Formats: sequence, C-alpha cells, structure tokens
Amino acid sequence: MSPANREAFFRGLARAIPEPKSELEFSNPFELLVAVVLSAQATDRSVNLATARLFPVANTPAGIAALGASGLEGYIRTIGLYRGKAKNVVALLWTRTSSASPTVPVSPRARIRSRWR
Repeated sequence: MSPANREAFFRGLARAIPEPKSELEFSNPFELLVAVVLSAQATDRSVNLATARLFPVANTPAGIAALGASGLEGYIRTIGLYRGKAKNVVALLWTRTSSASPTVPVSPRARIRSRWR
C-alpha cells in the first residue's frame, strides 16, 4: 500500500470511527501492542485473562525481556499457539528496541511515519 493510500485509509477510519474502542484490556500502548500480538487466532476474552496475570508482573519491554520467551509462556499458556506467540513478542522487543525509534507509536499518523508498517 502506498503512503498516500495509507494516509487516506487512516483518514477514512478516523471519520468513520472517531473514538475507536477495543475489547482488549490495556493501560498503555505497549500493553496494547502485546495484547494484539497475542490475540491472533484467539478470543479477546482469553487474551484478557492471560494479560490480567501478565501485565502486573511485566508490562514494559524490559519486563517482558526479563521473562524471556519461556517465562512468558507460563503467563500465556491458556492462549492457543502460546509458544510461537511468546517467541514473537520477545522478537518484537528486539526489533523495536534496536530501531531508531524504540517507542510504540500511539496515533495512526505516528504509526504511518514510523517503521511500524
């Protein structure tokens, strides 16, 4: 998708859904990112149950990195494909922290301009 088409897509979404809501429970952009990764092939309810246990212990990149994939598995075992998801979350951390802008973009415009494509 071209940059112009992405801009048009996000403008259309912003007009159609000015206050988007998610069933996923999160308190910061990083938690949302992790929850979205975990939600593939899973229900929002099952992700919320797992993250309710996980986020009090590790809700930052450093916290998740300290757990590592095997430690993360213990918290997300109730979600399908949990081994692969744990590896993907940890790999995502290394990808983001090694980039020029390791923060999680919050706005659609910031996501478009960042490396989050």
